[in-house]
Amino acid sequence: MADGKFDDRTAYIAAAAREVLGEEPVEITAPGGKSRSSLRLHFKDRTAIATLRANFRRTHLEAYVLEQLAPHCDDIPRVLGVHKDVLFQSDTGETRLSEEIILHREADQLDLAAEACAAIFRIQAAARKTELHTVLPHLGANRSWIRNFVSSVEALEAYSMGIPGGFDYPAVAEYMEQPGGQFLKWDCRAGNAAIGEDGYVRWFDFEYAGLRHGAEDFAWLIGDETWPIAPDKMADVMIETFDPACGHEIGEYLEYLSAYTALHCVQRLELIQKEVKSRGWLSQERVRKYDDAGAHPEFAAQLCRTGAYYAAQSRLTAPLSRNFEAAGRAFKAMSGG
Repeated sequence: MADGKFDDRTAYIAAAAREVLGEEPVEITAPGGKSRSSLRLHFKDRTAIATLRANFRRTHLEAYVLEQLAPHCDDIPRVLGVHKDVLFQSDTGETRLSEEIILHREADQLDLAAEACAAIFRIQAAARKTELHTVLPHLGANRSWIRNFVSSVEALEAYSMGIPGGFDYPAVAEYMEQPGGQFLKWDCRAGNAAIGEDGYVRWFDFEYAGLRHGAEDFAWLIGDETWPIAPDKMADVMIETFDPACGHEIGEYLEYLSAYTALHCVQRLELIQKEVKSRGWLSQERVRKYDDAGAHPEFAAQLCRTGAYYAAQSRLTAPLSRNFEAAGRAFKAMSGG
């Protein structure tokens, strides 16, 4: 069945490509599905990515961020041009990190994880050489965002006997109030990185870039429900790739990362629950192919294992470990495990 809206969008992008890149693509495909903002343009001898977002300001912010970072690192797409509300950028690769990593044995998975984390640290280091800190928004900076972030732990109550009294909501909220001192890509799920033909891991989708502590980018990766690496192994990867020039002492950094990751896992569980209510459970293959929320019981169980481990690493979030463990047992039972 023809999709008129999609056809109109591809025609608009093709015309913009002719004007900015000097040629029209011979084909336009939708690697993440037709509803996504980014499409792949196939030319005679190359490919490129065209991004047309509903909010053109985010498109221009993304282009500006990539242009500022480009002289200082090669871990991101290159901006090829901007036409009104369309961003053209280099193609970082057809294989998402989320799809590639499951094809390997543990040792190679850990190598890929280390490459992905090192790339994030390099991107953050590149940002410190720019003036991005003077123009980017501070993420999670208002009290209502922090309050909602911390109080979301109540989503775990359905799987256990309530949140333990030892969980100090005000203390955790105060700990989450972090000044915007470090560049963040944001949304560093494995589906937002790709493996190029040169074997290099590069990160894309910078539309939500901003400023905060810095560890949040790694929480997005570690707390990605499709990420197959055990949480304790990821802790080792973080120690191995840690950048001492990031402005934090490693012990303090890892404790904040742990507490934030635990809360982030709750956010992802809430999203999964919402998706299941509206769409039902999905196959793992579909989730990875289209970079969907991980609406599969095994993904939810993996998220709970990660949440339980990282909650235990911080005194403030340690009481939540038993809640994650109880939720994990429920999801494991659903998957037949």
